[in-house]
Amino acid sequence: MFRWLAALIIIVPAAELWGIIQMGRWIGGWQTFGLLLLSGFGGAWLARNEGRKVWREAQHQLQSGQMPGKALLDGLCVLAGGLLLVMPGFISDIVGVTLLFPLTRPFYRLLLYAGLERLVRTGSLSIRGGPFRR
Repeated sequence: MFRWLAALIIIVPAAELWGIIQMGRWIGGWQTFGLLLLSGFGGAWLARNEGRKVWREAQHQLQSGQMPGKALLDGLCVLAGGLLLVMPGFISDIVGVTLLFPLTRPFYRLLLYAGLERLVRTGSLSIRGGPFRR
């Protein structure tokens, strides 16, 4: 696990830097800088709007007595997508947009659900009583 994390910490920023340098060669330095700023501000705006939609959906499900499982997973996707869009780099922007976009988010939601299910089945993740349990 530690080796994977160490590899990600080294490989992802190197790939992002390579992408920024390549884009700077293709369209110019200032245009690349402007594109990075635009993606950061646009991503923050999109994450805010999608986050509000997910929050309203979760509230609606809670008020109708349902467990907001889908809305919680969507919220995690929106949070991750927003964080990726604020980070500089084009690879993280592409993944961030697909996490925020409602048509591609179900793919990530299924991956997240499958990962959580695997962790629960293997016993790596257990759910215990919360603060409202008696």
